[in-house]
Amino acid sequence: MSESISYLKTENLSLGYSNEAKNVLFKELNLSLNNGQLVCFMGRNGIGKSTLIRTLAGIQNPLSGEIIFPAKEKGIEIEKWISLVLTDKIVASTMTVYELVSFGRYPFLGWNLVLSSNDKKSIEEAIHATQIEGLRNKRINELSDGQMQLAMIARALAQDTPVILLDEPTAHLDLNNRVEIMRLLRKVARTMNKAILVATHELDLALQTADLLWLATNSKTIEVGIPEDLVLNGTLDEVFVLKGFDLKTGKVNHEPHRNTLVKLIGSDYEFLWTKNALEREGYSIAENAEMIIELIHTEKKLGWLVTTPTFSKRIASSVAELLNLLKSKG
Repeated sequence: MSESISYLKTENLSLGYSNEAKNVLFKELNLSLNNGQLVCFMGRNGIGKSTLIRTLAGIQNPLSGEIIFPAKEKGIEIEKWISLVLTDKIVASTMTVYELVSFGRYPFLGWNLVLSSNDKKSIEEAIHATQIEGLRNKRINELSDGQMQLAMIARALAQDTPVILLDEPTAHLDLNNRVEIMRLLRKVARTMNKAILVATHELDLALQTADLLWLATNSKTIEVGIPEDLVLNGTLDEVFVLKGFDLKTGKVNHEPHRNTLVKLIGSDYEFLWTKNALEREGYSIAENAEMIIELIHTEKKLGWLVTTPTFSKRIASSVAELLNLLKSKG
């Protein structure tokens, strides 16, 4: 990766609806978006994530402070430096995906609004990067939510700006599409050397894909750090006050209501999913347990060898069979 360069900075930026204390959402923010980074901006609902995105994009004026980007001193328009992806519905629903993506080139067009060969090249590269070649001639009212988000990201890529800001790009998408969008944004940041800021509520995906997190706090500030540090130092717990979810393990906490200890022997994802099932069913995992479950492979098939104080050895051929065996004998 090339040397880290700040593509967008804020100096003592305050924003909100008015200077009355109750209407100030954030105050005196000093933030930086650097090339090659995917930054996820998170916080509780209504705290002002969308307002910050719109302010950084120049749609809404800040209350005080300044937004700085390198091209600003040269008089280059903000739309040639920052592209924006919102969740607003598009009214012209009969336009094609190609036409939608081509709108990314409008800041660069002359008075006659004719696409040059370079403009068309940027559009094609954006369509290829988002892998929506098969959608290019489809009307946008024919697209699924996931396809629409990919088309909107392609429009931003066609705009070919160093900075891309996105407000909840995975809202209302299923898991597969959410993962696809976040992986795409991470790839774009890395391979195209963009600075990408995503306002999102997808905590699990942000922890696994973001280079940095911006965490909106109740004190109208933003804490910045890599995901792992913000988990380990407790900042994420303080911000989200998670109930029943353990950030350190990434799992929902289950009550061990069976009062039965189990020693589990195994490795890899098979061990993790077996442990997940046992804990969900109320068993406690402990090294000194008399009940022992060992993951084994017989004839290239996975099995669970169970030894308990009440019977010697039994083999289950599935997790469901294992749980039924424990309930009947444990």
